[in-house]
Amino acid sequence: MHTPAQLDHKFIWHPFTQMRDWLAREPIVITSGKGAVLRDVHGKEYLDANSSIWTNLHGHAHPKINSAIQKQLGKISHSSALGFANEPASLLAEKLVESAHPAIGAQASRLRVVNRSFLRGTLKLAVGTPALRLNKVFYSDDGSTAMEVALKLAYEFARRSGRSKNPKFLSLDGAYHGDTVGAVSLGHIDLFHKAYSGLLFKTDKVAAPYCYRCPHNQAKPERGDARDYRKCKFECLKAVEQKFSAQRKRKNPYAAMIVEPLMQGAAGMIVQPEGWLKRVAEIVRNDGAQLIADEVMTGFGRTGFFSELKTQNLELKTALFACQRENVQPDFMALAKGMTGGYLPMAATLTTQKVFDAFLGEYDEFKTFFHGHSFTGNQLGSAAALASLEILQSPQSVSVRKKLQENLRIELNKLWALPNVGDIRQVGLMAGIELVKNWETREPFALRERAGLRVCEAMAKRGVLTRPIGNVIVIMPPYCTTQKQTATIISTLADSVAEILGSKIIPSGQ
Repeated sequence: MHTPAQLDHKFIWHPFTQMRDWLAREPIVITSGKGAVLRDVHGKEYLDANSSIWTNLHGHAHPKINSAIQKQLGKISHSSALGFANEPASLLAEKLVESAHPAIGAQASRLRVVNRSFLRGTLKLAVGTPALRLNKVFYSDDGSTAMEVALKLAYEFARRSGRSKNPKFLSLDGAYHGDTVGAVSLGHIDLFHKAYSGLLFKTDKVAAPYCYRCPHNQAKPERGDARDYRKCKFECLKAVEQKFSAQRKRKNPYAAMIVEPLMQGAAGMIVQPEGWLKRVAEIVRNDGAQLIADEVMTGFGRTGFFSELKTQNLELKTALFACQRENVQPDFMALAKGMTGGYLPMAATLTTQKVFDAFLGEYDEFKTFFHGHSFTGNQLGSAAALASLEILQSPQSVSVRKKLQENLRIELNKLWALPNVGDIRQVGLMAGIELVKNWETREPFALRERAGLRVCEAMAKRGVLTRPIGNVIVIMPPYCTTQKQTATIISTLADSVAEILGSKIIPSGQ
């Protein structure tokens, strides 16, 4: 066993990992990467099929981000945000606010782009453009802390605005919003969260729109995305309305509802049907509650391109966040993972002027937001994020992402020939493939059978790295992944499913 692997076994405790299993074999020790390719200590190459746990956007060792970090290193790597400002964090905050403004769809009819070029980082809009709603940025370190910030702000805002003396929150069944105590309290995955129940505060949950396994979906299984052939009456939306109504009757309306827009990641890459997010946002707004959007996974272009975004006056490249897909503007947006292009830990929570103003007051009123992090607004992270955003907004990146989305669609469709593939859920540049014992009955594998994990282990032996969520295989490659590499990722998945689960290709027409 190579020395780094020996040291890993001796000293390191890995996240979300049964260490007894880990210690039973030599781990893959990554030493370098370029583009979508990773290399280990033995010189073996792997395709990074999940962007190093959903973080790496543009590929490893990207020259533009490397250069931005090196340039910033020549100035300063970090100074405190407690009492001081810095240039990169200030410029990044401006860019994040601009990028998060959903000037699309319904609002596009009132919007006329005067100049699509960026001047000093500002997109010039016509007079009369709606004011930017999300215009305040609070920096932190990762997705969990970004959500913790949103939770604390929403909690205190509900109290200060007189909405509730004991604010309560609503989130989706299967929700995962991070591992800090507040974020865990918002989650509803027993496997992850039940052990800590004694530490948590209670939050309510409502059924997620899981079309493939929804009890209200009367459609028989087909070889296609369950959202496309579902037969239901949007009972999941009625359940949300009922939750809000019941809480109002208790005279303690919800402070906020928390959602991962378009796709729930750790729940199993569960995709929401078209229109669900917009209608949920309307329910929340009509109730007077706030909406917290967890875009930690879905942000920075992951949800790809949608035909309905194409308007005469607005370019697709401005739609970098999932909420923009349905013209939804939340009260809080949590960002992390791909924010720095996958280079450095950095996160942000965007919110509104209204929330910000609730914390203004005289010093001795102690209305300050008493929350912070040592590396808040870190200059190196900010420099990397600025470079990443510039890449995202370039015509070349837009073109590459469009091609990757289409390549993924074409290759994923080939997996329907495998009887152990029950559902394929693609949103833009990410996908979840749910493995089942029998596609005609949707019978799942028991978790103890480790079906997803065994398939991913077989993929690793073939030179493709990803990680399952239970029986769902996650495919979320870097944006630079070529057509050939995409085809290799999916064919490797198909071969591994066939090997591990004994799948035989379904003849055409069945």
